[in-house]
Amino acid sequence: MGQATLSSAQDSLTVRDNRTGKTYTIPIKDNAIAATAFKEIKAPKKPGERPENETEKGLRVQDKGFLNTAVIHSTITYIDGEAGVLRYRGYPIEQLAERSNHLETAYLLIYGSLPTKDQSKYWETEILRHGTMHADSEEFFRSFRYDAHPMSMLTSGFSMLGSFYPEANPSLKGQRLYTDGDAASLATMDRQIYRLIGKATTLAAMAYRVRQGRDFVTPPTGLSYTGSFLYQMDHLGEENYVPNPILEKALDVLFLIHADHELNASCTTVLQTGSSLVDPYSAIAAGCASLYGPLHGGANEAVIRMLISIGKPENVPSFIEAVKRREKTLSGFGHRVYKTSDPRSFIVRKTADEVFKVTGKDELLETAMALHDAAMKDEYFIKRKLAPNVDFWSGLIYRAMGFPLDFFPVLFVVPRVVGWLAHWRQMMLQEGGVKIWRPRQVYVGAGKRDYVPADERTPVIGLKETPSFVEHGGITKRTMLATFKSKAKL
Repeated sequence: MGQATLSSAQDSLTVRDNRTGKTYTIPIKDNAIAATAFKEIKAPKKPGERPENETEKGLRVQDKGFLNTAVIHSTITYIDGEAGVLRYRGYPIEQLAERSNHLETAYLLIYGSLPTKDQSKYWETEILRHGTMHADSEEFFRSFRYDAHPMSMLTSGFSMLGSFYPEANPSLKGQRLYTDGDAASLATMDRQIYRLIGKATTLAAMAYRVRQGRDFVTPPTGLSYTGSFLYQMDHLGEENYVPNPILEKALDVLFLIHADHELNASCTTVLQTGSSLVDPYSAIAAGCASLYGPLHGGANEAVIRMLISIGKPENVPSFIEAVKRREKTLSGFGHRVYKTSDPRSFIVRKTADEVFKVTGKDELLETAMALHDAAMKDEYFIKRKLAPNVDFWSGLIYRAMGFPLDFFPVLFVVPRVVGWLAHWRQMMLQEGGVKIWRPRQVYVGAGKRDYVPADERTPVIGLKETPSFVEHGGITKRTMLATFKSKAKL
């Protein structure tokens, strides 16, 4: 990067640094610029300026929350938030939801093309074959409290899997285990992909049955991916038990549309973790932990809790007004990416109609419809582009199917494992190898300070500057009041 020239004027960005008067030309490729190019824009430190600003080392790009920072070149998922478009490898999500299934779409996301019949048969067979768990995993799951949150169990379960497969750990088998791209490396990678997708439903079902106080079920043969999942959750020894085909299909559609959504928080977490070349089980566990948060995987649960709080349809107008006054939170509307409608919401709404034919209408449906209609007609929400998203309807389906509220995020994780693996595999095989992700910061803390002995320090008092005082009770309180020989003097 240097002085601008006429030949480089097109497909470039011309930047003038008013601090120095210098002009720089930054190339534009695929409508993006390299953040590292700004490191060449340097200036002398001003008198009295903090050395921590590192002005002489070049400009830094500040982007809190990754609002406009691209961290990877990808060929997997395309989203146009303004137009309400979602495509997997170029295929519109609407076409896939109508004509494909979850495992076929998983193949597409991971390997880049729709499989032939033979390829699909092999792929599905391997996935389902790898659903069986090691016997020791039963003891692992039984160690959780009866009321443990299923997401805590699932996150721990993914991490546990890595301990069973030392041949899958680059720390043990060499850091190029997944990055070589040769036949042996790809075979090792694919084996972990089979295991993670196959065992995702098994882990989720085990977390579910721990809460129910039931024995675990070995994955059956002859059922689909979602059929096997429902079987593992619900089978109690009945002869020739087969899940309802309408619910099985509905769950498959929901899995398909939740399989990937580009670089959301959990996918970014998987890639951030995976960039250290950790084993894929640990990376997936990290993604699971990220999705656990209420700003991500808990959104559909929040919708149901919101509808429960509203109660009847006649209470919707007062709730709408409370939202406008910022007294209430509106869940299930708007999206970080979509600024019009969420294309997945239409698919889920259609799926909901099919499910309700079998289960009966959820008592909250009328309230949801009233809220939907009121919000779509209200200028307040129209101006803010707050249209219903996928979470608004999916929670109603899960509730109608009888899943507990805190299990909703688990039903998000199981299909999203596919998207995480697709992006992880892409990063492992990217041209130029894997570079560990190391964001910069803008340091605004104290400058250099000299150490002061304890008896010479002035106390700093403040709610955020001092540890909180914790009230103790029970055995801790009694022990603190007791006297005994080994008690440390404070």
